[in-house]
Amino acid sequence: MSKNSDPPAVEARGLVKAYGGHRALDGIDLTIRRGEVFGFLGPNGAGKTTTIRVLATLTRPDGGTTRVLGHDVVTGTAAIRARVAVTGQFASLDEDLTGFENLLLLGRLHGLSRAASRKRADDLLAAFDLTRSAGRPVGGYSGGMRRRLDIGASLITTPDLLFLDEPTTGLDPRSRNQVWELVRRIAAAGTTVLLTTQYLEEADQLAERIAVIDHGRIVAEGTSAQLKSRVGAGTLHVRLLDGEQRPRARQILAAAGAVQLADDPLALSIPLDAGVDAGRLAGRAMTQLADAGVGVAEFSLGRPSLDEAFLALTEHRELTA
Repeated sequence: MSKNSDPPAVEARGLVKAYGGHRALDGIDLTIRRGEVFGFLGPNGAGKTTTIRVLATLTRPDGGTTRVLGHDVVTGTAAIRARVAVTGQFASLDEDLTGFENLLLLGRLHGLSRAASRKRADDLLAAFDLTRSAGRPVGGYSGGMRRRLDIGASLITTPDLLFLDEPTTGLDPRSRNQVWELVRRIAAAGTTVLLTTQYLEEADQLAERIAVIDHGRIVAEGTSAQLKSRVGAGTLHVRLLDGEQRPRARQILAAAGAVQLADDPLALSIPLDAGVDAGRLAGRAMTQLADAGVGVAEFSLGRPSLDEAFLALTEHRELTA
């Protein structure tokens, strides 16, 4: 069977999971193509962890049909588990063993010969820039090193589908960038990646498509740009030369939309509705300010962020893991 004719990596229709009288998943429809990085976002309690557990065959669904790599999650658990890997928020490593020993042990547990396990461990350590630390106990590794080793441990046997749950939680920016590069390389090699994250920038950087789940339902799905476009055309930011002119500027800019006042006495901003010609509207507003003698120090037209899209789509004021 050719890759183009392969079934999707994940295909769920009407997926339901209930705990008592509460539906943690309330009719999920989800399709994830082979070879893509798919972002899965949602506030705390929205249902994303339950979804991952069902897809990884750790929890049985209560309704709907769900197939992973062409196999039903209820009747094909063994076939699915042989082809997927799960990396959680915290490294599942033995801190008393060295990095090399951890990978060697996992290779043997996966049925590789000792020679094959040693070669796979060496290859992964080199690929993840850990060769020089291979002989050190993992308990002495930095957070970034432990995270890279943990992801490497998930790849002892190359999975067709990798579940990455909060892969960069607690990491510094440099280590986070290193993990991002690893994810890109894993996907480029053909593995499908399902990424859950509390860092929306991470989803923006890595995911080809994103689904947002809230109250057990998918409330939006698409590319990052498509999700942002649902919030609006952008925001016009204006900074004046003279704070005393702000009331006049606010009056003029009100024709463009609801004017928001920042703590900075010189600043104003106007969120723009979706579908408007943002560039043309901004140009007209600047002309009107100039004609009225209102001095502008600087202005910019910013695109909506994924954070703004998330908050608008879920109606939550605060993002949680």
